[in-house]
Amino acid sequence: MSMDPATLLAIIGMALATYACRAGGYWLFRQITPTPFIRSVLGYIPGTLFVSFVIPSLVTGGLQPTVGAAATLLTMILTRTLGLAMLAGTAAAWAVYAVKQAVLF
Repeated sequence: MSMDPATLLAIIGMALATYACRAGGYWLFRQITPTPFIRSVLGYIPGTLFVSFVIPSLVTGGLQPTVGAAATLLTMILTRTLGLAMLAGTAAAWAVYAVKQAVLF
């Protein structure tokens, strides 16, 4: 298997950019001491990022992501187990995909 040099360069560039963002954050927080308010605000960032990734997929994706998200949410509510919820959501989305493929062929 061979790789195009432009593709390899793009992968290396993305890895460096990701590392720079992470390292920059660590460096910044070594330089300053965040106030309790800033710490509180930063605590909400992971949830808001997750929502910003999921909502566009749900709005534009149709039945498959909607069923997957519903299965994930329901399983999480019932079991409070993240791994099981992720597995259930993925399985439900795959099931919808398989049914759609079976109907099309």
